[in-house]
Amino acid sequence: MRSFLLFCIVILASFPAFSQAITSNVYAYSRLPVVKHTGYEERTLVEGTTRDFSHLIVQAITLGNNQPDQPTQQLDEEAVLIIKTGELTLTLGSRRKILGPGCVAVIMPGDDYRVENKAGQSLTYYQMRYTSNEMPDLDLYRLVGDSFWIDWREISSKTDGEKQRARAYSTIMSNRMVAQITKLSAGLGKQPAHSHRAAEILVIMDHPVQVQLDGALKGAQAGDFIFVESETAHSINTINSEDCTYLSLQF
Repeated sequence: MRSFLLFCIVILASFPAFSQAITSNVYAYSRLPVVKHTGYEERTLVEGTTRDFSHLIVQAITLGNNQPDQPTQQLDEEAVLIIKTGELTLTLGSRRKILGPGCVAVIMPGDDYRVENKAGQSLTYYQMRYTSNEMPDLDLYRLVGDSFWIDWREISSKTDGEKQRARAYSTIMSNRMVAQITKLSAGLGKQPAHSHRAAEILVIMDHPVQVQLDGALKGAQAGDFIFVESETAHSINTINSEDCTYLSLQF
């Protein structure tokens, strides 16, 4: 294991830099070019650098229904999986979990994991892989095996029933990662724009919304992916008198 971790550190340190910075924007799922492979399809939403990551890539991956058993994988980067539609059967070492829409999995570098679709419908999930600008200063030996999932069925809502927030996590590539599910009621009125040090991604789970990014108004549909860079003023508001549910992940 020691030799693997040393190899992993070298890979992380030498990952090639991408010159193009990722901009805060709405990335429409339906407009992405599709690359077809045997048994699955992929769409690349964004790839480049951010304030805190020397490399970040987000892809939408679709697996057909009732797929055969898949091999165990390992990544040299840290990864976040967000289920868009369908059911994802995730295996982390000896643990197994079926995750539905909006659920999240965080995969540590070097951990064994397996993603499968055992359901009778197709599965689409977002896969975000990233490498920190700084060399990880956490105990890699302690964190091996610390991949985890967030299943919102196991997390209680706040008293208003509109937000579910998982506790803050520290990972190899991020000092603080917080996931939250928010339900916006149609009658709440316009939400004020706000900003924060952490970058943020948002995935719209059901109905269309209006997104404000640095003063510019943009529309977002169900399944669309939104990237908000650090210190960018932003807000989300309902439209068409419909409630909206979205997932947010700050890191």
